[in-house]
Order: sequence, then C-alpha cells, then structure tokens
Amino acid sequence: MIGVFDSGIGGLTVVRALREQLPGYDIVYFGDTARAPYGTKSPKTVIDYANEIIAFLIAQGAQLIVMACNTVSSVATATVTEQFSLPIFDVVTPAVDQAVGLGHRPIIGVIGTRATIASNIYERKIKKLRPDAKVHSKACPLLVPLVEEGWLQKPETVMIVKKYLHPLKVRQVNSLILGCTHYPVIKKVIQRKIGKQVHIIDSSLAVAAEVAAYISRHPELGAGIAKHNRLELFVSDITTQFKKTAQMLFKQHIQLELQRL
Repeated sequence: MIGVFDSGIGGLTVVRALREQLPGYDIVYFGDTARAPYGTKSPKTVIDYANEIIAFLIAQGAQLIVMACNTVSSVATATVTEQFSLPIFDVVTPAVDQAVGLGHRPIIGVIGTRATIASNIYERKIKKLRPDAKVHSKACPLLVPLVEEGWLQKPETVMIVKKYLHPLKVRQVNSLILGCTHYPVIKKVIQRKIGKQVHIIDSSLAVAAEVAAYISRHPELGAGIAKHNRLELFVSDITTQFKKTAQMLFKQHIQLELQRL
C-alpha cells in the first residue's frame, strides 16, 4: 500500500492526485484531526506525531510513505528518513523543483502555515537551486481552519485570501507555491485573487507526479504494492466536515475508521 498522512483534511488532495496518477494502487490514509492544526505546534511535537503516524501506516502495510503535510515536511523530513528505511516523500521538494523549472527568472510567492514559513524551508531550497530567484513568503494561519470548517466559498474566506495575497501581488510574483495541502481545496479562490497570470504550483499534484516517477523507476516496488483500488481512511477524530469534504473530493461514499495513537 501507499501510506499518506496529514494533520487533517488537506492530505486528501494528495490522495486524490495519487489516485489520478497511479490508478488502482491501494492507499491508506491517516488524518490526525484530533491534534490538528500542526502549524501552531513546536518542531519536536510535530516530529513525535510524524514518527507515531508513520509507524502506524507501516503496521497497516504501507511500503511507501507520503508526508502530505508541509509542516511535517518542513521540520521532520531529516529525522524520519533516518528513522525509517522505506521510501518517504515530502511535499516541499517537488513543489520547489517545479517552481525553479518554469524557465523565466522566478519571483516566487510561498503561502503556508506559520511553522512552514518560519522554517524558511522553501526559500532555502529555492535559493540552492536558483540563487537569482526572489522569494516572498506569507504565513496564512486562518486558511487551514477555514478549509477544515468547510468555508470554501464564503465571503469571509474570499476576503481573508485577498488580504493574505495582497503583499505578494504587490511584489508581482510570477508563480505561487501552495505550501499547504489544504490550499488546493480553495485553489480557484486563490487563483482569482492572485491573478490569472500567476502560475499556481499545487504541491499535491507535484508530489503525486514524483511518486509516480519513482515507482516507474523502481518497478519491483510498484509490483509489490497491491492494486485493488482500496482506499482506507483513518482519522484520530471523526468529524462531519472531514467526511463531507472527503466525499466532495472523491465523489463517492466514504467510510472513516477511528484510530487513536
């Protein structure tokens, strides 16, 4: 199985992208809804959560892990890749690779949780690959709760998105990294408010493409992952909104399983 996890709803955008790019592959997902959001937690706490969840996913049969959380990817990648021997993918690196590969001189905007932006992970990775790039980052702490609440088209959400994006629009960014897997759920609102000329980089699509490419390069791994089109969704707290959003994303009836860690 492919194991995927996030603090809550956002990682389901990665699951959706994986199902599109790797149809038929079995996927097990863990959404840590009881302890969300991660963006306000200390790095040590986030690392502890990541270790617990990865161990759980491996116990469910995961042979490959996708950390579908930018906060975890920002602070825990080095630790968990040392701790566990199976392939582990973060959502930061693929998005950075896309941003620096667009061809023009990059003026890149990054939006994410406070923890992701404070880690400076995107700017460091971008500058390593493209020293001439300009990077403008903006923490958007209200967006995750709004998505988790299902306020996807509310006027309040549109107004807050506009306010967050204004400093990046003033700096005339030509690409915008969605540095949180919750944000693709409101991608249309973000695109409208940043401007249609700005290239949106969706980290969920980027990491799914990287996983698909990795499996293509390692056919022995792909052959070992079951392909019964199974989707198992575990959450640490069952919420009505999680189920509603999952059904909206996958357009099918969703069964959630409660799992306390």
